[in-house]
Amino acid sequence: MRSRSVAFAVITGILLLSQASAASAAPAQTFANCTEMHKVYKGGVAKPGARDVRASGRAKYAPKVSLALYNANTKSDRDKDGIACEQ
Repeated sequence: MRSRSVAFAVITGILLLSQASAASAAPAQTFANCTEMHKVYKGGVAKPGARDVRASGRAKYAPKVSLALYNANTKSDRDKDGIACEQ
C-alpha cells in the first residue's frame, strides 16, 4: 500500500512539473498596439535594467519588467529607452 502512495506522489509531481515547464515555455504575448497593451499592463513593458521613467515625472504607472514580453513588443518602444508603451 505504501509503495502505491509513493508511486502516486511521484507521478503527480512529474505531471505538475511538466505542466509548469510547458506554461513557462509559452511564447510571450504580442500586442497589436499600446492601447491593447495598456489593458493588461498599465505602465507598459520594460526590459530588465531599463531606467524607470516615473523617476523623471514623465510616466505615472510602473512598467512590467520582462525581457520576453519586451522582446515580443519592441516595435512599440518608439524612443528606444527599453520601455514599450510607457505611460
